[in-house]
Amino acid sequence: MLDVAAGNGNAALAAARRGGLVTATDYVDELLGRAGDRASADGLAIELVPADAERLPFDDATFDVVLSTFGVMFAPQPEVAAAELLRVTRPAGRIGLANWTPAGFVGQMFRIVGGYVPPPAGLPSPLEWGDRSRLHELLGHGVSSLDVRSTTFVFRYRSPRHWVDAFRTQYGPVLKAFAALDDSGRDALDADLLALARAHDATAGAGALRIPSEYLEVVAVRSA
Repeated sequence: MLDVAAGNGNAALAAARRGGLVTATDYVDELLGRAGDRASADGLAIELVPADAERLPFDDATFDVVLSTFGVMFAPQPEVAAAELLRVTRPAGRIGLANWTPAGFVGQMFRIVGGYVPPPAGLPSPLEWGDRSRLHELLGHGVSSLDVRSTTFVFRYRSPRHWVDAFRTQYGPVLKAFAALDDSGRDALDADLLALARAHDATAGAGALRIPSEYLEVVAVRSA
């Protein structure tokens, strides 16, 4: 199994716990290091390979399963990244993806952030991977089946303030946005993100924070 843009290894570790022979890739060495530390702590063996999702250093048809959990969707060239997923998957092998949707909570968060720090001109939105028709464009030509289901991940934090503080210091796109703004811009973005969290709080302010966020669960079978 290959985990593309694995980050600190959540999907890779889950696969290794189930007996998979796992390779995890990411272009951020620090994140891969954390995945390795977590694997060691759990007594799991994972091969760590620094790699760009658009230039995977593996032969064609190497893996039975290729996964990416909220990772490959951030590649700047979606067509190139999708072609790489297909290339390294064996015929009849599976590709599994989890992608945030434009309409879900994370999609709304990205729209707020983009209003303060617009993405570079010509760079496609990562939320394209959360659109069913776009997924068929990216993968449909190379797969025999493409199953796409809408499901929900629940963010759980102590409070809206706790969530904003965590994201502005630990989540790359939000951290970079805050770093690019002046003091007044940071204050305004902070206030807008707090308002977003409060608006989506499923606990209605009952002493904790629970925010459901829609994503697409994608399972494709590589053409034989």
